[in-house]
Amino acid sequence: MNSTTKTIAMVAGEASGDLLGSLLMGAIKQVAPNVRFIGIGGPKMQAEGMEILFPMEKLAVNGYLEVLRHYRELVGIRRDLRERFIAQPPDIFIGVDAPDFNLDLELALKQHGITTVHYVSPSIWAWRGERIHKIRQAVSHILALFPFEAPLYQQAGVPVSYVGHPLADILPEVPKRAEMREQMRIMPKSAKVFAFLPGSRQGEVRRLARTYIETAKLILQQLPEAQFLVPLASRETRTIFENEIWKQEAQQLPITLLFGHAHDAMIAADGVLVASGTATLEAALLKRPMVITYKMSGLSYWLAKRKQYLPYVGLPNILAGKFVVPEILQDDATPENLAQALLNLINSKQAVAELEQIFTQMHQTLRQDTAQKAAAAIQPYLA
Repeated sequence: MNSTTKTIAMVAGEASGDLLGSLLMGAIKQVAPNVRFIGIGGPKMQAEGMEILFPMEKLAVNGYLEVLRHYRELVGIRRDLRERFIAQPPDIFIGVDAPDFNLDLELALKQHGITTVHYVSPSIWAWRGERIHKIRQAVSHILALFPFEAPLYQQAGVPVSYVGHPLADILPEVPKRAEMREQMRIMPKSAKVFAFLPGSRQGEVRRLARTYIETAKLILQQLPEAQFLVPLASRETRTIFENEIWKQEAQQLPITLLFGHAHDAMIAADGVLVASGTATLEAALLKRPMVITYKMSGLSYWLAKRKQYLPYVGLPNILAGKFVVPEILQDDATPENLAQALLNLINSKQAVAELEQIFTQMHQTLRQDTAQKAAAAIQPYLA
């Protein structure tokens, strides 16, 4: 490759995209040393050398009503990026997930002759399958994380590479549970430990915090030695959860709030209660029994339900093609139902062993040296 610097514009919309983007940046730098990155990313992408144009938090909204509330600001950011990249075209634009934001931007850039790569297939297999037509117009190349996605794009005539999931490269196939419990000073050693993950967005934590605390109270009635680890992604989400503990007068509960450390909490846990999203896949790759839950505004849920093709929303169930872990969503997500489901799971040695087997197989399928494969798919566009 010649010595002229190539510019890669990237946009990631939340923590999982920041991780994906940063790993990809590292891998691209190995195959294309003279490269600069510009766009929207989080702390991990910034640490890899990205010039940040807007804070990533601006894009981290989900649900129809939440997006409507921030609509003007989101449209303004997208317009600014579009004008900037058309005026000073990057050699390639990579949208990392965030399809609602990135696909419109990619469409405009591709029409101006800019190569557009979308990293993480939008979940067209789960809902809104008609998006594949827009993707074909907007995207020069799709990088798909799951093996069943590539054939869908091939049939639609969209260039695609299956690159596996980076978490399968990062997370250990056999997590060291006893060591992690010791490191986290969990006493007594026989205590049942639960990792409660209420999501990385403020809205998610607001909707789930009370339910999670009440679920912990019910589990304690059955297991007096139980302990609860609650990893929170940011100072804001931690404050929301802490405030709810005070509101519920639940300061006496054996709840440890962690700043990050979600993987550590899951490794140490006997069971995981997790808000739907990437964390469900992390729990599966760490071979943990889990109950998946989610709450959104009533209207958002109704709209999402109408457009949904699959009977499940959690990635472990989608990848298995069947219900392997419970999903308790929206109005069904009562503390009683969640506590009962968690206790049923961890009390069944057979269920736990079967899940470990299913999740190990999943891990092996998804481990593909993702960042290197993705960088290899991008390299020809930088030549």
